[in-house]
Amino acid sequence: MSLGEDDGRRGTDDPYTTMGGTRQTRTRMPDGDASPFRGRGPRTSRSMITVVGVVVLLVAAIAFANRGPANGPADQGGTRGAPPASDSTAATGERPVSGRAGGIPSGFARTQQGAESAAANYASVLGSDGMFNAGRRRGIVQTIADPGAVDRLQSGFDADYSANFLKQIGLDENGSAPTGMTFVNRTVPSGTKATSYSDDAASVDVWCMGLFGLAGDQSTKPVTSGWFTVSLKLRWSGSDWKVLETSQKQGPTPLTADNPASKSEEIADAVTEFGGFTYAR
Repeated sequence: MSLGEDDGRRGTDDPYTTMGGTRQTRTRMPDGDASPFRGRGPRTSRSMITVVGVVVLLVAAIAFANRGPANGPADQGGTRGAPPASDSTAATGERPVSGRAGGIPSGFARTQQGAESAAANYASVLGSDGMFNAGRRRGIVQTIADPGAVDRLQSGFDADYSANFLKQIGLDENGSAPTGMTFVNRTVPSGTKATSYSDDAASVDVWCMGLFGLAGDQSTKPVTSGWFTVSLKLRWSGSDWKVLETSQKQGPTPLTADNPASKSEEIADAVTEFGGFTYAR
């Protein structure tokens, strides 16, 4: 991930500064006449009737409590006990966009939810491995940036992803990994928060988890994970939200689980086999 701080770019080379058997209990009863369970006769029929009656009442009560609402009022032919309508348990919020521009989700709603969804998707693509290749980086910036901010953002990102920086992280001048290795740079939004909103402008924070490094047996820069927050200033431009500025800070960072690290080939396979998402609030 590489996003700035003062001018929409990364401030440092740090990609993050810029998951037994069944147990049973057995009770052994004592032997002999001392056993409290010895000498008792069978339950009387009255006791059985009482128990059955309680069970029947309990089942009836549960059935009544779980009974679904009628499809309509009784005098309109509604059926009591019918299952609830399917939309009563449907997810709320904006639907994911169906449009794409240059492979990037587009056509977000002119609402706060639409701005948050746009920010999540833009944070994801700005934190992808595509930013390490000059051609792909230009396509990303041209697609998501506000027309008035394209040149400034483009020059800033180009300076960030310099040949020297690529060399430092083990990539060639085209952002490609050495033979036999897989470059991993993926940003996964965990949540969004609009810090300001109007119909024409929005500021959104996106809390993210990121993966970064080289997967391979000979890698000296293994894939690691980090947590950071990406802040984006957006403007409504034409028919979509576009990026004016980006910045980034570390955290909030949760405790790391005690899961053993996977082998490099397993990480490489996961990155190539598991695709990303279109994020919607």
